[in-house]
Amino acid sequence: MIHFLEKLPSEECPKLIHRVVDGVCGRSGPRRTDYGERWSLTEWVELMNTLSSCIRFAVGRGCSDQEIRELLRELETAHAEAVLQCVRSRFDEIRHALVDRTNGISSTQLQDFNWQLKLALSSDKLSALNTPLLNLSLDLKENGIQRTVNIEMNKEELQTLISALEAANKVILKLKAP
Repeated sequence: MIHFLEKLPSEECPKLIHRVVDGVCGRSGPRRTDYGERWSLTEWVELMNTLSSCIRFAVGRGCSDQEIRELLRELETAHAEAVLQCVRSRFDEIRHALVDRTNGISSTQLQDFNWQLKLALSSDKLSALNTPLLNLSLDLKENGIQRTVNIEMNKEELQTLISALEAANKVILKLKAP
């Protein structure tokens, strides 16, 4: 339904596209009343949803100019170029907003961490323990509230944690690869 954009003169298109990007970035988006009666309510909603989705897709996937033009192939050249120029000029801002939006999915975020390595020489049950222990302190932010979680791990538990983190890193690297 992106072809509804062609109801707007091409010289007014950049202003609308920048307002759509404002909406994608969490600020006030365009208002239908600012553009008169060019679009019915249904057309307006479809146009805004399509433009927002197209912009999020192009930036989220890191599309090249040619790939963006292909996404916009239904549009006249002047309208497609207006969208492309806006996306390129505000790419970093849009990407940052998308990352923030993705991070917001989880209510808990790691803010900082600290670790200490200790050697437990004995315990109340054994007189000669000689076990290395790792104390991991995680500073978390959950719904705007800062809290600290302390974890003590032996060598096997630490190795399990490292293996899990390495596996997660491999998945992330595969997702980032083109």
